[in-house]
Amino acid sequence: MAIEATASVSTIRDEAVTESPFYIPMTGPTARPRQVLKHDDTFVVLDSHGDIGASAGGPDGLFNADTRFLARLELLLDDMQPLLLGSNMRDDNSALTVDLTNPDIYSNGRLVLQKDVLHLVRTIFLWHGTAYQRIGLQNHGDRTAVFDLTLLFDNDFADLFEVRGAQRPRRGAGSSRLLGFNDVALDYRGLDDITRSSTVHLEPRPSRLGVNAATYHLELKPQENTSLFVTVSCNRPNTEPLMPFFKGLLAHRREMRQLTSGATSIETSNNIFNEVVCQSMADLNMLMTETPQGRYPYAGIPWYSTTFGRDGLITALQMLWIDPRVARGVLRRLAHYQATAVDPVNDAAPGKILHEMRGGEMASLREVPFAQYYGSVDSTPLFVMLAGLYVERTGDDATLGDLWESIEAALRWIDGPGDPDHDGFVEYQRATEEGLQNQGWKDSYDAVFHADGTLAEGNIALAEVQGYVFAAKQLAARCARRLGLKHQADKLDDEARRLAARFEEAFWCEELGTYALALDGAKRPCRVRTSNAGQLLFTGIVREDRARLVAADLLGPQFFSGWGIRTVARGEARYNPMSYHDGSIWPHDNALIALGFARYGLKHAVEQLFKGLFDAASYMELRRLPELFCGFQRERRRGPTLYPVACAPQAWASATPFTLLEASLGLEFDARRGEIRLRNPRLPAFLNEVILHDLQLGDSSVDLRVRRHGDDVSLEVLRTRGKIQVSLLLAH
Repeated sequence: MAIEATASVSTIRDEAVTESPFYIPMTGPTARPRQVLKHDDTFVVLDSHGDIGASAGGPDGLFNADTRFLARLELLLDDMQPLLLGSNMRDDNSALTVDLTNPDIYSNGRLVLQKDVLHLVRTIFLWHGTAYQRIGLQNHGDRTAVFDLTLLFDNDFADLFEVRGAQRPRRGAGSSRLLGFNDVALDYRGLDDITRSSTVHLEPRPSRLGVNAATYHLELKPQENTSLFVTVSCNRPNTEPLMPFFKGLLAHRREMRQLTSGATSIETSNNIFNEVVCQSMADLNMLMTETPQGRYPYAGIPWYSTTFGRDGLITALQMLWIDPRVARGVLRRLAHYQATAVDPVNDAAPGKILHEMRGGEMASLREVPFAQYYGSVDSTPLFVMLAGLYVERTGDDATLGDLWESIEAALRWIDGPGDPDHDGFVEYQRATEEGLQNQGWKDSYDAVFHADGTLAEGNIALAEVQGYVFAAKQLAARCARRLGLKHQADKLDDEARRLAARFEEAFWCEELGTYALALDGAKRPCRVRTSNAGQLLFTGIVREDRARLVAADLLGPQFFSGWGIRTVARGEARYNPMSYHDGSIWPHDNALIALGFARYGLKHAVEQLFKGLFDAASYMELRRLPELFCGFQRERRRGPTLYPVACAPQAWASATPFTLLEASLGLEFDARRGEIRLRNPRLPAFLNEVILHDLQLGDSSVDLRVRRHGDDVSLEVLRTRGKIQVSLLLAH
C-alpha cells in the first residue's frame, strides 16, 4: 500500500512560493479530462474513463472531510486500458456514466478479441460517504468472449493540502487487509492518532482478490450481459449495511428533487441560456451540504469543498431572490462558529466570522492553520449584510431575533479589533506568519499593490470592505428598527453616513477617475485601477456622479475584455491576464458589479456585462462558468481562455447567471407589504422572454413573464398563490 503522498512538486524558488504557502501548483498537462461528483462532505474526482489515478495531471481521488480515501481505482481488460466511447454527467449531477469498449487484444501474437466487441458501461454516484459503481458488460460479438476484468485500487490517505502540493516530513502508517472473499480494508493511522479506513466491497465475489487488486475471469456468450458492483466507503462501521446500487441511486435522485422543490425556476426564450441556468442550479445543488445548522453551499471542487465564510455568504446573497432558505442555513452555521475569544493562531477575535474550516490530519495537527480559521476581513461585514438582506427578503423576524446577538457581536468586531488603528476603516494584517497574507477576496500574496508594483504592507484597508461595512451598518440599522431599537438604529445610520464621507475623502483618486484599491499601513492609497471599485457600486457607498465615472472605466477596453471585467486594468504594474487575481476574470466579481450598475440605474452597462458572461458560458464545457478564466481580449470566432486550476464547479460562479438576471430585471422584495418590484427592468438582446415560476414572498408566490420590446419590456402575471402584489417601476 502506498503511504507517501502521490502528488509532489519541485521546489519553486520564487516570490510566489515564498509568500504563499497555500499556493495551488500546476505541474503538467491533464492527460484525460476530469469529472466531479459530490454528496455532502464527500466528493470524487475521476477521469473521463471513470478511473482514479490512472492518468497524469489531475487531483484524482475519493475525498471525505479533506482526506483522500481512495487514490487509485483503475479498470483493465486483459491488462489493457479500454477504449473510451463517451462520458456523460447526468443533467442533475447525480451520476456519471462512462461508455467503454475493448481494444484489440492479442495472446501469443494472435488476435483473441477484436476491438469494439464488448460494451462496458460504468455508472458512478456518491451517497452517504460511499462511492457506488456498477460495471455493466455486454458481448456484441458472434462468439463467446473470454477475458479478465481487473480492478486495481490503492490509497495514500493524503491530506487535501498534500494533494495540493504540501510536503510533510512525517506521515502516519498505512496497511491493507482482506476482510473475506468480497472485501478489502485500506487503513491509515495518522499522526493525530485517528484511524481512517476505506472499505472496498465487490459483488459478486471476484475470481481472485488481493489487497490491491480484484480480477474477474469472465466468459460472455454472444449478446450476453452481466453486471459487477464496486463500493468504496469512507469510515463506514462494519455493522452498517450497504444500500444496494439501484435502490441507493433512486434514493439519491429522490433526495435531490426534494431539495430543489420550493426554489424559483427560470425559463427563457434562449435555449443556450436555459442550459446555462440548468447547469448552474444543478451545480449549486451538488455543492449544497446538509449541516446541523442547515444547508450550506460548499465553495468549490476540488480545493474548497468545505465551509468557507466569504464564499457561502456571497453565494447565499446571489441566491437570495431564488431561494432564501440557503441564506438562513449560511447565517445559522456561521453564527454557530462565530469567534468568542482571541486566538492568534486561528486569527480569531470575538465577533469575527469564520473564513474556513478543515477536517483533515494536517489541520488537526496545525500543520496548516485552517481547522477553524478566521483570517478574513470581509466575512464579518458580509455576515451582517446578508442577515439584513435576508430579513428584508423574507420578513423572517424570528430568525432575526435568533441572530441579533451574533449581529451585534460582529458590529463590535468591526468597530473594535477590525479597526486596530482607530481611523474608522476596517483593516487586516495576519496575526501569524502561517496565516493568509491578504485577507480580502483577492487573497493572493501579490493582489494588493501600489502603482509601481510594490506590495502594500502594514494594516491594509481594502476599498470594497469599507463598502461592505457601510452597507452592513445601514442594513443593521433597519434590523434594529424592526426590533424596536430606535436609538441603536439612529447611531448605526449616523456611523454609515460618516464612513461614506470619510471614504470618499481617503479613497477617491481624481487622476485615475476611480477609487484606490486600498490604503496601506501608512495610509498611502494604492492608486491602482481594479474591479474592487465595481463592488463599491454594489454596496451603495459611492457618490452618484462618481458611480458613472467608475462604471464607464470598468466597461472601457482596459478593463472589459469582451467576456467580462478584469480584476486589474490592463497596463497596471502587476497586470497579468493569466494570473489568479491580477488581470483574470471572475464571474462572481462581475455579478456583484452588475448589481452595482443596476443600483445606480446603469441598465445598459448591466446588459453589456450580462452578454459578455453569457457568451463566455456558451463556450464552456457543460455551459458551466468556472471559478475564473483568463483576461485575454476577446477575438472573433474564439472562445475565452481557461485558467488551468480553476475550480469547476464553484458556488459563487455557479450563482452568477442568477445574479445577472436579478440585476437585469431589477428585482426588489418588500416582505412587509407583500410586494415584488421590478425596477427599470431591461433584458439583453439574447433574451426575448423570461418566465419566473414560483417566485416566492412569504407564504405567497407568483409566476411572471417578462418580454423584451426593443429597449422596453412588458410584464405579465401568469398566476398568483396567496396575497401578493407585483409592481413595475420605470424611474430610478
